[in-house]
Amino acid sequence: MDAVEREAYIGLGTNLGDREAALREAIRLLDAAEGVRVLRVSPVYETDPVGFTDQPAFLNMAAAVGTTLSPEGLLALCLDIEKRMGRVRTVRWGPRPIDLDVLAYDGVRMETERLTLPHPRLAERAFALMPLRDVWPADRAFPWADAPALREPDGVRPWETREEFWAFWKKGEKEADGNVEDRRR
Repeated sequence: MDAVEREAYIGLGTNLGDREAALREAIRLLDAAEGVRVLRVSPVYETDPVGFTDQPAFLNMAAAVGTTLSPEGLLALCLDIEKRMGRVRTVRWGPRPIDLDVLAYDGVRMETERLTLPHPRLAERAFALMPLRDVWPADRAFPWADAPALREPDGVRPWETREEFWAFWKKGEKEADGNVEDRRR
């Protein structure tokens, strides 16, 4: 692990079961992980499936996290959370109880067998770009501002506001853990 906290961006999606609860649990697990703290979350969007289209609509969102994990360590954590939440990879782009993708990591550009940063198909996916733009720091230019997917965000609809999601998530934390300290901004 690095000693320096860096900002990274996670895309989250789900289209099976209680979709809101799945997003809330994934955010809770990210925030509870050693070396990670959730800084900001986007509003939730309902999106039409892409690729394999014969499946239910997704709920998608993004989270900005502060992390001391390496990019590969953050990916390993995301894959572990998916597994813990019941994800089994059978059909590419198929239905899933949860999906966590490392979209970007502190300006890092890399390509390995397991991880490409920024995410290789990010500029094509309005369902990832719209929530990512929502959590991007206001004082930094959004690198994908001119992406065609943002100009014509077909199949992406607002689900609920960021404040409603935070209230929903915090309510769930309090039910599970008692009165927790609010570390978010």
